Amino acid sequence: MRTEDFDCQACGACCAYSEEWPRFSLESDEDLAKIPEAYVSADLSGMRCESDRCVALEGTLGLHVGCRIYAVRPIVCRDCMPGDPECLMARDRLTETLQQHLHGAAQETPGEPS
Repeated sequence: MRTEDFDCQACGACCAYSEEWPRFSLESDEDLAKIPEAYVSADLSGMRCESDRCVALEGTLGLHVGCRIYAVRPIVCRDCMPGDPECLMARDRLTETLQQHLHGAAQETPGEPS
C-alpha cells in the first residue's frame, strides 16, 4: 500500500513515540523563535516531552489529538507523513501500549488497590 493511500488518523502515535523525538534539525533561528518556549526542551534540542509524549500534543492518544503549535511545528513534524514507515512503526507501538494498558486494567480486581 502506498503512503498516499493513508489518511492521518489523528491518533497521536507520531507525537507520542519517544522522549527523544521530535528533535530540531534544519530549522532556522527565526523558525525556532516562533515555537513558544514552554514547548521547547531545556537543552533546546527539540520539543519538550513528558514521558514519550510531546507537550504540544493535546487530546486522547488513540482517539483524536491535535497540535497546539501546528502552524509553527518543527520540520521533523512537517515531514511526518501518514503511512510512511515511521508512521506505521509509531502506530504499531501505540497499539501495543494501548493493548497492554487495557489488558492490565481488565486484570485488576474491583476493590483492590491498583
